[in-house]
Amino acid sequence: MTTITFFKRSLPVFILAGMASLSPAKEKAKEAPVMEKSVEKNSQVIRVNVTSQAYDFIRPWSKRAPYSRRALGPVLSGKRVLVTAEMVANANYVELEKAESGEKTVATVDVVDYESNLATLKPADDNFLNGIKPLEFKDAKVGDRVQAWQLENTGALLSTAGLLTTVEVARYPLDDTALLTYRLTSSLQYRESSFTLPVVEDGKLVGMLMRYDARTQNVDLIPAPVIEHFLKEAAKKDYRGFPRAGVLFASTRDPQLRRYAGLKNDDSGGVYITQVVRHGPGDNAGIQVGDVIMAIGDKAIDQDGNYSDPQYGKISLINLVSTRNFDGDVVKFKIFHKGETKDVNVTLAHKPAEDNVIEPYSIGKPPKYYVLGGLVLQELSRQYLKEWGAEWFKKAPQRFVYMDAFQSELFPDAHKKIVFLSQVLPSPATIGYEELSSLVINKINDIPLNSLADVERAVKSPVNGFHKIEFEENPTVIYLDASEIEKEAPDFMRNYGLPALKRLE
Repeated sequence: MTTITFFKRSLPVFILAGMASLSPAKEKAKEAPVMEKSVEKNSQVIRVNVTSQAYDFIRPWSKRAPYSRRALGPVLSGKRVLVTAEMVANANYVELEKAESGEKTVATVDVVDYESNLATLKPADDNFLNGIKPLEFKDAKVGDRVQAWQLENTGALLSTAGLLTTVEVARYPLDDTALLTYRLTSSLQYRESSFTLPVVEDGKLVGMLMRYDARTQNVDLIPAPVIEHFLKEAAKKDYRGFPRAGVLFASTRDPQLRRYAGLKNDDSGGVYITQVVRHGPGDNAGIQVGDVIMAIGDKAIDQDGNYSDPQYGKISLINLVSTRNFDGDVVKFKIFHKGETKDVNVTLAHKPAEDNVIEPYSIGKPPKYYVLGGLVLQELSRQYLKEWGAEWFKKAPQRFVYMDAFQSELFPDAHKKIVFLSQVLPSPATIGYEELSSLVINKINDIPLNSLADVERAVKSPVNGFHKIEFEENPTVIYLDASEIEKEAPDFMRNYGLPALKRLE
């Protein structure tokens, strides 16, 4: 790795299955000169060394080549170390290292939240962090001068100054997540431990580096309020994540939309509900498409979906829902509904990734698959689509990309996964079918498939000695000789080096 530019910044308008508009008003400050300086060695941060190995979603029975990352994690109370979730994604081995002495110990991932991109590490040696003073937190504001900490090879702490220029709600690395974000301007130089960096002010933790663009020198931070929310939730027995309201909305600046919704064409606020997630918090509270959110709690919502925050000024209402509140909290929404204003109580909730038709991420757990005579069957996930690279939404099978974008509309009344044929491994049983790929499977042996687990049940009942596979598209149906598949299975596994023909958990 030669740079620390981790993610391209995206500027979308809507966030799927959360609360929408990501166009809050921004506050900016004049840029200040940036400088680096070495300071005294500091025992409040620990080197983190991680060896990771991601799963291969094209060949779901195997893993990709291992790779290593180094980071710098602040020590927290309770003998934990804070890093980004991306740092420990698919980790095989995690190690903590004291920069001054070189002393090391194995660590485990204590709690991880890929949506907020945060994780805590626990050392195997309970005494390893003894005597180390935990970092306290500080909520920064626009115009503050902060310092990004890095370590030299000698263990000396390198402090790079930066200016906090913007506080906004922005996308996190996972596409469906938008949370409070600090942006600062700083000229960071690459160091060995640059993958995760703490940013401090007055010796207190302001945030953790999430992405850095070396060209523009813009740094996006996971801010202290998001970190503290994560840690409060992590202290509970059952970690639930960051809550959502389960609605999408649009600005009401368009005078025609305001007239259509029954609103006055003046400066009064409100955002128009464009979609309500079935059985989500908003739906359970009775919110409907066409309603207008006028206020959340005691905060009025303007036409762009912002409210006036005492700390940050104008900022997206998403911050009220996701960071100011927790899963299970009941929040009053003032709704304009069919010409009348009323209050509804919304019980906020986090939606687990596995509850989606197409899981938005699948990190640290092996992909499910079932190989039937050479047909490789899988459940569709965005992790699979991302195998096509950064521009997967252009290069992946477009029918699957469409399904991912509109998955909330696919099966509104059923908990269902999409089972599909990803590829065909040539075998005596699949002669003539070698070119088939990216096909949704509706039934096997006349049994509907609601998940990959249904495949195992279906193959126990061949139709007249054949497995009948029915697709959503052409070819609508194919047949495989069940006895031939069973007979050839040992040779097939040996020829392709398969550890098993299925993984359903």
